[in-house]
Amino acid sequence: MATPHEALHLRLQLVPLDALQALSVSAEDVDEQSALTAPVAVGAAPPNIVVTSCSPDPEGGVTAGDVGIRLAAEQRIDLRRRLRRAEATGKVGEIVEVELEDDTTETLLALGVGDDHPPDARKAGAALAKRIKNAEVVLCDVTAPMSHASLRAFCEGLLLASYQFSRKSKVSESKETVVQLAVAGLSSSQRVVDQAIITARAVCLARDLANRPSNEKNPQWLAEQAQAMAKQARLRVRVLDETALERGGFGGLLAVGGGSANPPRLVVTEYRGDPTAPRVVLVGKGITFDSGGLSLKPPDGMPTMKTDMSGAAAVLAVMSSLSDLGVTANVVGLLACAENMPSGQAYRPGDVVRHFGGRTSEVLNTDAEGRMVLADAIAYANARLRPDVIIDIATLTGAATLGLSRQLGALFTADDGLAKRLEVAGNESNDQLWRLPLATEYRSSLDSPIADIAHVSRGNVGGGAITAALFLKEFAGARRWAHLDIAGPARAEKDQAERLRGATGFGVRLLLRWLAASPDLW
Repeated sequence: MATPHEALHLRLQLVPLDALQALSVSAEDVDEQSALTAPVAVGAAPPNIVVTSCSPDPEGGVTAGDVGIRLAAEQRIDLRRRLRRAEATGKVGEIVEVELEDDTTETLLALGVGDDHPPDARKAGAALAKRIKNAEVVLCDVTAPMSHASLRAFCEGLLLASYQFSRKSKVSESKETVVQLAVAGLSSSQRVVDQAIITARAVCLARDLANRPSNEKNPQWLAEQAQAMAKQARLRVRVLDETALERGGFGGLLAVGGGSANPPRLVVTEYRGDPTAPRVVLVGKGITFDSGGLSLKPPDGMPTMKTDMSGAAAVLAVMSSLSDLGVTANVVGLLACAENMPSGQAYRPGDVVRHFGGRTSEVLNTDAEGRMVLADAIAYANARLRPDVIIDIATLTGAATLGLSRQLGALFTADDGLAKRLEVAGNESNDQLWRLPLATEYRSSLDSPIADIAHVSRGNVGGGAITAALFLKEFAGARRWAHLDIAGPARAEKDQAERLRGATGFGVRLLLRWLAASPDLW
């Protein structure tokens, strides 16, 4: 599997705005350096594509960026007139191509960037990524006037829309594309672009993990991925195998994983930040394949179930990036990993399972396996890890997808302050959440005559995403807790801006934004 950065096929470099205006600069004029992006001398790597901005003007036409106008004028091209003839509107993501008679710079692209708002910038970056595939060097002036928030969004859109994943026997070799970005202030812009690169790498790691076919991954493999990244990401990793899970009383994980030849795992990853900072536990559902167990899914429901571990993939991707982003919080990531398969050893409808800590649940549908493994992990976090906040993330219910479709994740929490900060982080990152109620009126539908709780609703109350959240809430104790049901946005059926078909890595940007914010705001 390619590393996430290799999968992007893009390398970002920064160009000082004054150098771009002169269209040449000597290397000795550049003295700022970064581990991820380095300022580049324009003359050192001549671009074969130049990208300039295109936006509506007050008179109803469109206007282009100075560099584009100047470059076109050198070849006796009236760029404004050419854009009018192409009926350009300057809308976000629109691209008008102008061929140039030049040995080096062959193409000028006028890119609609909209207003200086991050959503517009993100969409414009994604549109550009799809147009410059296999280009060698691209010089881009549209970033020069952007705010830092828009610059970060543009870079994230650019990088995430360039993602690729394939298992074809013959894969076309993609050249690395160098994208030179014009910026007004090198030092501050480098920090912003570095954040975008770190975030994009994390999202693409989550996509790689979830897109990987299930014949190549299982709970042990996922544990090995965590162990492999431990040193580089400054993580401590502990893996509880089936023996340790049996000893510890993790009945939910053992029940769900009992039908598979690949036994379950609980992966504990720990990042140590500032000793005085809050403690956060992230819990991810890691079902590496979900057949439904004995409550077998219909055939059409199975092909996408390789991505049913998207919650665990998001948590592991977040953990991999905390050190690079300088997060001060102390974070533990729990990956509750199992494969839900039918066999003579599989758990059954009607079983009563004893979870970590002793609480029992009555099983009514083995295809509601995600909440079983999450219950163990949440109870463990509550009892053993002393967290200030617990957040679980899971592709949990089809009901959430029916209610919110594939753009929004469902948010459940009783904590208004936590809800607000997660919603803000989601809006900033484009991993948007919609808060749904923890309706206590529905709790009685989870009553069981033989166990502490039924793991799915007995009554015909509907609200399947809500009753699932109410079940999980029982295991969080009095901790501040939020549940993110990402069954819809974790997978995309078609490309849309920076979200590409397949696993989307939803939740990674959201959680990284939230964790990077001041803990006082949590």
